[in-house]
Amino acid sequence: MLYSKAIQQDSQNPKLFTNRAMTRIRLKSWDACIDDCIRSIELDDTTNMKGYYYLAQAQLALKHPNEALNSALTAYHECLKTSSSSTSSVSQLVLQAKKDKWEAKERERIRQRSALLAELEEDLERKKGTELRKVDIMCEGREDTSDAREEREEVENTWRRKIEELRSVFAIADGGLERRVRMISHGYTPIAITADMKNHKQEVPDYMIDNISFCVMHDPVITKNGTSYERSTILEHLRRSLTDPLTREPLTRGELRPNLALKQACAEFLDKNGWAVDY
Repeated sequence: MLYSKAIQQDSQNPKLFTNRAMTRIRLKSWDACIDDCIRSIELDDTTNMKGYYYLAQAQLALKHPNEALNSALTAYHECLKTSSSSTSSVSQLVLQAKKDKWEAKERERIRQRSALLAELEEDLERKKGTELRKVDIMCEGREDTSDAREEREEVENTWRRKIEELRSVFAIADGGLERRVRMISHGYTPIAITADMKNHKQEVPDYMIDNISFCVMHDPVITKNGTSYERSTILEHLRRSLTDPLTREPLTRGELRPNLALKQACAEFLDKNGWAVDY
């Protein structure tokens, strides 16, 4: 590989490592890509946006969403410092990392929930068995067994209803989350999952939707007339036209201000509703 030969000649050049990391992403050599990114960052930790960007992609591929989110956010902040044209792509990577983090958390929650439900069901089954044995003891020696059958059926029905009520409580508490995780595990596409959520009345509040990309925001800024946009999309728009895309009034980069309250609201919503990234 050309980059490997170049690195042998100049092992202190961080750009050579990031370039080789990019080729390794195309080859899906994730571990080797991470090694190159880390080496590149060690050599240049000040403006190494690409190093963190490629690192986040490899970490996502290896199912490490927490680490990927940290790397993607670092790359995103570097983009903002340099007004990079890659800001939009890096912003999407941040959202993808947040979604993958949510999915991993949901899988663990469902696993723990399933274990708890199974434990509670087993406890109910044991109590049912105890009552049935009491019925058998009370009816032992009776010539007419019809009463015993009826009492056993009543006990069976009573405890079956309790188990059904328990399952219903867990299902209501889920609010459709288990359904989404199951769809993910079965290989449904993000579009199919999002369509399913819409059919089940799962929606993103309008004030969290960017007016340019129509996606949920994660780093909103507000204009002088009170309109909020996703930072990366409004910056991309301002590179083409120094106007507000809705009002067409003059607008510059310096007039944008962070909408911290909305950013916090979006962060809390995405933390509980990772599916919204594909809304």
